[in-house]
Amino acid sequence: AGFGAGLGLALASSVFIGGSFVLKKKGLLRLCGRGRARAGQGGHAYLREWLWWAGLLCMGVGEAANFAAYAFAPATLVTPLGALSVLVSAVLSSIFLNEQLNLHGKIGCILSILGSTVMVIHAPQEEEVSSLESMAEKLKDPGFIVFAVCVLVSSLLLIFVAGPRYGQSNVLVYVLVCSAIGSLSVSCVKGLGIALKELFSGKPVLKEPLGWVLLVCLVICISIQINYLNKALDIFNTSVVTPIYYVLFTTAVMMCSAILFKEWQHMVLDNIIGSISGFLTIVSGIFLLHAFRDMPFTPNLLPLFLQPGRADRHQFCQHQPLLPSEDKGSQSAEEEEEE
Repeated sequence: AGFGAGLGLALASSVFIGGSFVLKKKGLLRLCGRGRARAGQGGHAYLREWLWWAGLLCMGVGEAANFAAYAFAPATLVTPLGALSVLVSAVLSSIFLNEQLNLHGKIGCILSILGSTVMVIHAPQEEEVSSLESMAEKLKDPGFIVFAVCVLVSSLLLIFVAGPRYGQSNVLVYVLVCSAIGSLSVSCVKGLGIALKELFSGKPVLKEPLGWVLLVCLVICISIQINYLNKALDIFNTSVVTPIYYVLFTTAVMMCSAILFKEWQHMVLDNIIGSISGFLTIVSGIFLLHAFRDMPFTPNLLPLFLQPGRADRHQFCQHQPLLPSEDKGSQSAEEEEEE
């Protein structure tokens, strides 16, 4: 029942978050039609547009559902399903905003759905963590401590050493910082979700220091993520940053969850292969959806037998007799002699 609730919350989160982008965009386009100052020009007229507020409300509901999903389902399942929000946004944009979804984007949507289905079927069942006490025991695990120290040290090196030298030219620098710190933020979200479940059940969670420590750590991690993700988006193209960030962030979360919650410890080989295959399928779909989003796909790029109006011509050419050059020469010579 808990797994089903987490899965339902994760799917609902993707729908609400994906729809929120379309509602916000629709509200901003209405402002452009009225001749008001755009948000990109420093205007704040969108605060008077109810569609923009509806999009913001959907975003809040989606994030709350995503937050609650971590309390019921494994992070290895919830995080990759976040890619469905990109799919929902792309499909709704093509319907309500008249944004073209080319063939690559449609194939990417199909691959994302197939990969998500495979991951749901083969999702790992994490070791039971039902209280803050058990969460505290897992946070003391030597394996997780080593992982957390490696994440912090590598992030500091990327920020203070690699960032000033290569941050303006290499997209991986700032995206790696967001992804590494994001894996720790998901662990904090998981712990806070457990704390909320205990709070609603009547336990004195507010007196536990671990809950407050997790909250402070979550605020710090999210602040770092937002800061360096905005830097990456400001320097590089969105179609480049988004798929790379999704792949690295999801991989880091899966590694952190496997170490902290022992999600992969009791999985059989076919479930491990299925989870990895589903994740790679989602990655392929997101790559096709973003990397070729602005590339026009015309019928001239199709093979000749698939192009409209040219199938008959191709079939006619296929049935033409192909005579060797010598036969053609002898045939023409015989015709000249007869004349």
